[in-house]
Amino acid sequence: MEATRAQESTNAIERLYITMRHLFNRGFYKPMGVSGETLRNALLQLRPEIYGSIAEDKAELEGLVYVLERLPEGIEQCRYINLTSDEGYGKSHFTPIVPPKRRRNCYRIDAEQMNIEITRGRSDIYDILTHLTFLFIESGKISRRVLIEDTHKTIRDWQKLEAAVQKKKLALSEREVALIHTANILGRSFVEVMAVYEKLATRKDPERFLRIIYWLGKLAIEEETTGEKRTITFSATLRERLGHHIHGERWANTIKGALHKHGLLGRPVHIISSNMHSVLNSLFARTALAKEFPESNSLEIFEALSMPKNQALRDKVTALARKNGMLEIDDTSGTNIDVQIFDMARLTRDACCYEVPQGPDENKPVILVMDYAFGEQAFECIDELLKPYRENGAPVFLDVHSISIMGKAGILQGDKGDLMIPSAHIFEGTADNYPFKNELCKTDFEGYGLQVCEGTMVTVLGTSLQNKDILTFFHQSTWNVIGLEMEGVHYQKAIQSASRIRKSIREDVKVRYAYYASDNPLKTGHTLASGGLGTTGVKPTYLITDKILMQIFNSN
Repeated sequence: MEATRAQESTNAIERLYITMRHLFNRGFYKPMGVSGETLRNALLQLRPEIYGSIAEDKAELEGLVYVLERLPEGIEQCRYINLTSDEGYGKSHFTPIVPPKRRRNCYRIDAEQMNIEITRGRSDIYDILTHLTFLFIESGKISRRVLIEDTHKTIRDWQKLEAAVQKKKLALSEREVALIHTANILGRSFVEVMAVYEKLATRKDPERFLRIIYWLGKLAIEEETTGEKRTITFSATLRERLGHHIHGERWANTIKGALHKHGLLGRPVHIISSNMHSVLNSLFARTALAKEFPESNSLEIFEALSMPKNQALRDKVTALARKNGMLEIDDTSGTNIDVQIFDMARLTRDACCYEVPQGPDENKPVILVMDYAFGEQAFECIDELLKPYRENGAPVFLDVHSISIMGKAGILQGDKGDLMIPSAHIFEGTADNYPFKNELCKTDFEGYGLQVCEGTMVTVLGTSLQNKDILTFFHQSTWNVIGLEMEGVHYQKAIQSASRIRKSIREDVKVRYAYYASDNPLKTGHTLASGGLGTTGVKPTYLITDKILMQIFNSN
């Protein structure tokens, strides 16, 4: 029976993606109409862990918070949602709206329309459409609960919520009364609703939660009573550009141009895909902050640097790094992937916290740190970066010695903060598999108080679509899957293509993959919707970074 449920869930994911591609090629669809029914039914059959009670009559609150953090503010008020390419809105008077947990520019065109820029490939479209489908399902629940059957009238709870939302400011007693009515509408307890209210409240809009529920219900009710459907469209430019590496090519050419400008193209290059702070801090923090932390260990320093209030400490580390050969390339290509380049030949005496190999400057490593890619975008960016640089029409090949991938992933046999060291990546929904020799291994991380898993990892089409049945099958079958993430296959496909087929980089390029657990979707309450890692992620992040840097410096 478990295998059957896993197969049903796999079929649901396949239907979701086939339908999304069909609707994209078509150019538009109505999420609550016939054209959106397949998406809604497939998501309801799948019942992803991150969306909790999506298939039940009561509202899913944790999933709602998760989705709202990844969609632009105000999208629940928009009847028309337009997915576009980078079509020049940044040069207009519109102020971009950037979701707190997703780096994408969105523009509120008018009271009814939201435009969302897609510059990171198909994974971005899948992510948005999945979250929107969840949002529309939840709005449909509200409509069904508040509309009186066979009439266009609404129940008293809805009328009271509507009255509360129309007030400019609510007193404490008025707010609590409104939340009680909202709890009845959502089928949740007052305590549960109050907790979500506090998560979504802002200083600018303390009643944000009430407005979100009101607008989700209002547009769904209008669809039922007037027939005016919400619509999602895909611009002609987006459909024309998708899959052609336009943004990735711009991004890669900018980086290679910077390497050429500073005379670094012929040097040994080590690429690290990670965040924008761990390599920087690992290289320079202890030296930069020696006065502030004379007796502290590195972990205490890194934890202090991770706290939002300590911007002055972060500025001090960055200043030292800039004096010692760090170049910063802020993204203007649309990929939303910033880059740092560390030239180890420009270090002043005792500035770096590592012992850098001695010898001629031309043999000293250049470390290129790129921010996290998103899903299929990883292939686009690495594929373009590993192509030779063109100088006066002649190809100049990068001397790439290693490529290291560090990131967050879901773990299937541990807790948040534990480590995963993959030996192969398999691509969900296909028979594609990518075994490789990982320069990192389990023994590198033993003895640090963290659980370390070694084995296969699955690259999923979207983290928001995973359910226990599929993941249990992957974990317990002979695939021996230890975790799931979104980029591994795409990185490795680009690396193998460059090293073995195109011959644009050395065939013996070293690869390193290591992940730390951001969630465990097989444990109730441990999904991504349960919240971030906080300081739990500091230790594994810097431990992985340290092992990568040690190998880079010891390999020369």
